[in-house]
Amino acid sequence: MRRTKDDANETNRRLIDVARKQFAEQGYEKVALEQIATEADVTRGALYHHFRNKRGLFHAVLEAVQQEVGERVEEEASKSDDLMDQLLQGCRAFLSAAIEPRNKRILLVEGPAVLGWDVWRELDEQNSLRHLKEQLVFMKEQGVLGDVSVDAMAHFISGALNESALWMAHLEDTRDSMEETMKMLTLLLGRGR
Repeated sequence: MRRTKDDANETNRRLIDVARKQFAEQGYEKVALEQIATEADVTRGALYHHFRNKRGLFHAVLEAVQQEVGERVEEEASKSDDLMDQLLQGCRAFLSAAIEPRNKRILLVEGPAVLGWDVWRELDEQNSLRHLKEQLVFMKEQGVLGDVSVDAMAHFISGALNESALWMAHLEDTRDSMEETMKMLTLLLGRGR
């Protein structure tokens, strides 16, 4: 029976979904490709057809997580008409998404460890950091930001968010730390007292 492109895309999506769940719950080292194939109801051959190896599958999972986080950042930021509020809401959305149980292990711990910082940063650049830079460019064009380097500011904010997410990921209750982080960010951006 000949498989269609839609069938292949559906198999690919199912494999990524199952792998994401298993990587989040068990960690990269403990997950076996056979487990993923079984739960996704595909053969090992089909898994290897879509992903060359476990690392390739993990890369696809991290890419999916990064893309989802980036979309959430953009969605939350678009809920306000105020440019600074858009920036702050996008930052909050990043933090919230990054520390979710289904994301934090993949995004914050295993992504950099398994694939390396260069790959992790490349995926971040295509997603969350891209949205951050676009927002900062627009804010600068609208006169909301002074004479600052957008690249420097984007990396500064991104670094602060990533470090805050790592800190928050180890806490049982993140409500206070989220508010403390957003207060610091607001102060750093000159909106707080």
